[in-house]
Amino acid sequence: MTAVMKQLEKTGNEAVQKLRLKKLRNGFPFMINSKELPSGQCYLEYPNGNINLVTIKKAARDFTLIRELSPEERTVIRKKYSLALTL
Repeated sequence: MTAVMKQLEKTGNEAVQKLRLKKLRNGFPFMINSKELPSGQCYLEYPNGNINLVTIKKAARDFTLIRELSPEERTVIRKKYSLALTL
């Protein structure tokens, strides 16, 4: 990866982190996409610290809850994606 590409990736990641904090501070959930999840699934992180595994309903622009992650699972996800818990 070239230096320019690394800088673009870093800038993009910083922008996503800022957007995440803004959404959570404003009381909205933040969608965490993962290539490891089946198609149509993602995590939703909420301002209260909960993270849910959900299915995206594309036609309705809504989500269906699959399950709420345990505190241990939330810790793993936050570490994996470098997401600070403090808002």
